[in-house]
Amino acid sequence: MKVTYKLVYWLMLALIAQIKPAHSADTKKAEEIMKQATQAFYYQGKDQVSTIKMTIVDKQGRQRKRELVMLRKNMGEGQGEQKYYAYFNFPTDIKKMVFMAWKNIQSEDDRWLYLPALDLVKRIAASDVRTSFVGSDFYYEDVSGRSVSVDEHLLIAEDKQYFTVKSTPKDPSKVKFKNYITKIDKKNNIPMLVEYYDHQDKIYRRYKTLEIESIEGFDTIVKNEMANLLNDNKTTVEYLNVKYSQDIPERIFSERYLRRKPKGYVQ
Repeated sequence: MKVTYKLVYWLMLALIAQIKPAHSADTKKAEEIMKQATQAFYYQGKDQVSTIKMTIVDKQGRQRKRELVMLRKNMGEGQGEQKYYAYFNFPTDIKKMVFMAWKNIQSEDDRWLYLPALDLVKRIAASDVRTSFVGSDFYYEDVSGRSVSVDEHLLIAEDKQYFTVKSTPKDPSKVKFKNYITKIDKKNNIPMLVEYYDHQDKIYRRYKTLEIESIEGFDTIVKNEMANLLNDNKTTVEYLNVKYSQDIPERIFSERYLRRKPKGYVQ
């Protein structure tokens, strides 16, 4: 009997040694999935130019339109720093308005808004990045995206077509949401659905990818939508004339061009 007890004892130790926290592998895999999703959503090509048509619809069905040209430039290899420049052409009251963002990795992003009616350059504070982007249901933060490193990620479901990842902010004091859940298409790594939960575990914002096209070898989102479930507003965005690898000069992403349209890149 003593030999049997010893055998059981050593078998139990061997099993315990192999046991890891149930979510450890899922956490590591989830982080890699989110990096791939960020690459597909925000980092395709070295740079990008697109014409954007935005339709904002309230719960009464009333519509407001926005049209702009968006420039994006990656500043290095991998998911590093980026620069964004958005020039508004419509409607008349915001024509020539410019939004510019420098996406930083080691610090808060830098964002500016040029208001032509006042000839004023306004710095957007870090505390304002989760406010409405020009009256739409997208936030300033949605334009350039969140860094994967600021959230903890957990793979909560997987099937033949999708990964489903739950992301929780490492610093809850900097955000309004409790967490968000992303459904990612396995074949192209594009987020198809993102739902943001409040502290009562209710969904209050919902993002959807509506259309994807292959452009210059990149699977590219050409239509998406953000819904605000608190007020039943919805913003739909169409991306037209998308072009990659345009060799956009870095100088365009500067305060000088907030007041001056960069010819050749913005029509």
